[in-house]
Amino acid sequence: MSWQQQVIFVVDDDERARESVCALVSSMGLESMAFASAEDFLAYYTKDKPGCLVTDIRMLGMSGLELQAELSDMGSLLPVIVLTAFATTPVTVQAIQRGAITLLDKPYVDDDLWNAIRKALAQDARKRVEEAHRQAIRERINELTPSERTVLSYVVAGKPNKVIANRLDVSVRTVENRRSEIYTKLQAESVVDLVRMVIEADMLDT
Repeated sequence: MSWQQQVIFVVDDDERARESVCALVSSMGLESMAFASAEDFLAYYTKDKPGCLVTDIRMLGMSGLELQAELSDMGSLLPVIVLTAFATTPVTVQAIQRGAITLLDKPYVDDDLWNAIRKALAQDARKRVEEAHRQAIRERINELTPSERTVLSYVVAGKPNKVIANRLDVSVRTVENRRSEIYTKLQAESVVDLVRMVIEADMLDT
């Protein structure tokens, strides 16, 4: 994913503040989109849109911290940079606990925001690659037949073929055949690979 595909979303109810951030983003050769409220941004944004968010905390309507929470609830990977003229320890802690890249005081130093944006975009790209990898594994697991998924669950639990066969009331050869199909479909070479894939896909209850 190139940075040209990513967008820096700027949310601030202060027009001059929005324009200032967008001007900096433009000087970086990147694309920005500005919104006067968190509500306007949420009405536009879908979690598949890459980039990062630069948001003020104190705004009319929804606050920047509340916006962070909404993004988290929708499963967004979008990294968040928080700007505020009213930094307090509790606010800083909340922002960081909710996954903010950093919290910068207004007025900010251009280089600090520039570096934060670069870090956020790199994180966004990395997380989206990781999520695409997890989704590919989930799709391969979902292609298994019900009987193969049952065998997979036993294999991941460390059960030998004979035990699996007894529990499923099938022959050991049948278990071996299903296991072979699992390795082929999941593109795995070992039990370690299978366990890693199931954990990465968050499908331990498969």
